[in-house]
Amino acid sequence: MKLRQKIIFLAIVPLILALCAIALAVRHQAISLGQQQRATIQAAYLASKEAELKHYVALATRSIAHLYDSGRNDQATLDEAKAILAKLSYGDDGYFFIYDMQGKSLMHPRQPELVGRDLWDMKDANGSMTIQHLIERAKNGGGFERYLWEKPSSHHVAPKLGYVVALPKWGWMLGTGIYLDDVDDALNKIDAQVSGNIRNTMWWIAGIAILSALVVGASGLVLNISEHRVADAKLKVLAQRVVRSQEEERARLSRDLHDGISQWLVSIKLQIEAGITRLDNCPQHAAAARSTFERTAGQLNDVLGEVRRISHDLRPAILDDLGLAAALEHLTQEWLEHAGIPIIFKHTGNTDGLPAVANTVLFRIAQEALTNIARHSQATQIEVLLQGPVLQNQPQAITLAVQDNGVGFDVDKIDGNPKRGIGLRNMVERLEAVGGHLDIMSSTAGTRVLATISHTSYV
Repeated sequence: MKLRQKIIFLAIVPLILALCAIALAVRHQAISLGQQQRATIQAAYLASKEAELKHYVALATRSIAHLYDSGRNDQATLDEAKAILAKLSYGDDGYFFIYDMQGKSLMHPRQPELVGRDLWDMKDANGSMTIQHLIERAKNGGGFERYLWEKPSSHHVAPKLGYVVALPKWGWMLGTGIYLDDVDDALNKIDAQVSGNIRNTMWWIAGIAILSALVVGASGLVLNISEHRVADAKLKVLAQRVVRSQEEERARLSRDLHDGISQWLVSIKLQIEAGITRLDNCPQHAAAARSTFERTAGQLNDVLGEVRRISHDLRPAILDDLGLAAALEHLTQEWLEHAGIPIIFKHTGNTDGLPAVANTVLFRIAQEALTNIARHSQATQIEVLLQGPVLQNQPQAITLAVQDNGVGFDVDKIDGNPKRGIGLRNMVERLEAVGGHLDIMSSTAGTRVLATISHTSYV
């Protein structure tokens, strides 16, 4: 996997993981909220139903209060009370029932077949003694009781919440109740709605995750294409610079060889031929031939000097043998001899820790700076300063400064022109290759080129 693909992958994976974590957290919170909402609704609904049952029973007792408070206990009075209560039905599944304290059914509007039967030992589907529990609840002052009973509207056994009170003067247990399957249906609808909302939320989060991953991937692809194009353009420009620099260096060497060494060698050849002719034609001209050969030997020395100069420009041997400081000092001496511009070289601190490649970079920067001064600056004074750390606790950095008092130039304008400033850009690129930094300050008072290589770049 390529680096760019790894970057895109590392960008998408945390995003997907974060969205998955968010989805799990949202799902957990939604389920918890749904459960709390269900419990709250159930409690509120049951509380309202319990209050409603109490009101129904209170209504029933008030409807027969004139009979119950009369003190009569004859069969006619009891039958009249039963008739009144039998008519107080509310809906298909809302009715009142009456049992005596021994479990005998006295009135049941929806199930008349139970009337007159002894249901004391009756058990529901869960094995609970339904009638006994209801009677016990009534004897204890009345209250609510849960049990299973056949629902009249559906003829299916359903959970029921009953409320019973005792009528001790008549030995009755009076009660009513509501079936809880309606409550369960309402709560199940709420659960279904919550589950649907959670499912829809998960789909939304999944869609957002997929869309985000696609956007990140597409953005990374566009960025890769853009960066690839920029990198290609930079490589082309760099290749052109390298080729141009090579051609310029070859042209310079060609000029040096053609204008210097080649002409001297031709002159030496002609002089040698002239000396040989003199010796062959007239031995008396030996003195003149000797003078010619001596002049030729001098020119040979000049040719050797020129060859050494060209070799020195390509790679000075003193740089490898004696180090950077000695090579720069020799360069300034040669500069003074050839250019005739006063130049001062100063060396402070310890500069022996640089590797060979860093020494070469700083030497080439000094060469390029002096070449630019000769071509453009019109300077009358040059100073070259090589400075290293003096003490061990000082910042470990080596600097090379080349300063002149010439006319200066516009640094920003040169940097913005792709056809100019090739030498300056070469200096910058050379330094960056070894972890260094180049600062150029120029004004009408002169130019200062400062090259810095830190300790971390060469240790």
